[in-house]
Parts: sequence; C-alpha cells; structure tokens
Amino acid sequence: MPRSVSGVEMRKRQAAHIEAPPQVPGQPRPNTCCLCWCGCCKCLWSEDRMERSERQTCTKMDSIEAAEEHVSCRRHPSLDEVLSWSRSFEMMLRSLEGREIFREFLRSEYSEDNLLFWLACDELKKETDPSVVDEKARIIYEDYVSILSPKEVSLDSRVREGINQSLAEPSSLMYEEAQLQIYTLMHRDSFPRFLNSSVYRDLLANRRRTCLDT
Repeated sequence: MPRSVSGVEMRKRQAAHIEAPPQVPGQPRPNTCCLCWCGCCKCLWSEDRMERSERQTCTKMDSIEAAEEHVSCRRHPSLDEVLSWSRSFEMMLRSLEGREIFREFLRSEYSEDNLLFWLACDELKKETDPSVVDEKARIIYEDYVSILSPKEVSLDSRVREGINQSLAEPSSLMYEEAQLQIYTLMHRDSFPRFLNSSVYRDLLANRRRTCLDT
C-alpha cells in the first residue's frame, strides 16, 4: 500500500505546482513597487509620485537660464568683440557671448544671481499681457527679492519698499530702479575684477592666438 502523505508534505506538493503567470514575450513588466510585486493592486506611493510630477510647472525663470546655458550652439566671439567688452560694460552685457563669459566669472564669485535678476527684469519690460506681467513679476519677487529666497539680491531698503508697494498692481517697469541698482553694482564692483580675471584673460589670449594662426 502506498504510504500516507502527511499534511505538511501535501501542502509542499501543492505549492510546487503553483507557478507565477507566464510573461508574454515583448509585454512590459507590470508597474510595481517594493510592496506589490505582482502589480495586482495600485501602489499609492507610485500614484502620489506621478501626481507630484504632473503638478510640476515652470514657475522660475528657467527659459532665461536655459538660454544662457546653451554655449555649444554659439559662435566664438572675435578678438575685436572681446576687446570691446573691456571698453564697454553695456556692450558686453548686450552680447550673448559676453554675458555667458561674464556669468561664468560671477558664478565663481557666487554672485551669478545678480546677472540673472537683471536679465529677468529685462524680459519683464518686454511683456504687454497683464496676466503674464503679473505672473513674471511675482516670480521675480519670489526668486530674487524675497528675504526667504536663497538667490536674494542686494537691494537697499527704499527700493525694496517700493517693490513691495508695487506688488498690489504689478507693472512691467516695477523693477526698473532695482534693475539699475544691480546693474550699477555689477558695473562698479564685479566688472573690474572680471577684466583682471583668468576667465577673461584666457579668452583674450585664445582669440589673439587664433588671429595669429590665421
């Protein structure tokens, strides 16, 4: 007679016949998390993460910063252009290549936000749509004027108070005085050091070598 099978052994044999559902070739693996291997239920953690991702919007001056970062797409400035920057801060600031090399220097001095604030104010001046002006004005305030921002620029109390009063009815020119103050700060303080920095001198030497080679 065959030996009787114990309850424990019977359960082992039954378990051995249970297999995971076969995966169809080319079919993507179910979206799972560490708590739900088979994906048979919805993972609240995953849903929450996806919802947060979808809520993210462009609330900063990303377009300005991104535009300034695409250095590889730009032409190399000529020797005459690089020399002209040393004679005119305004000319350098209005040059795309000039701003980038100046920004590189400011970054080394942890004062890059001064230039970004100036650029953001310049962009605001071009806006005519009241709703866009309102949004950009708020973003500039949160990014560069608020004392809670890590990128706060240095403005005197009088200019800061004027900005606070203008927030009730934002305009495209509400940061004009603040922009001028930061412009003056960069011109008088950062620009002379920039001209004596290795960043500018190396670029100037490179342009001169290029001219000699040609």
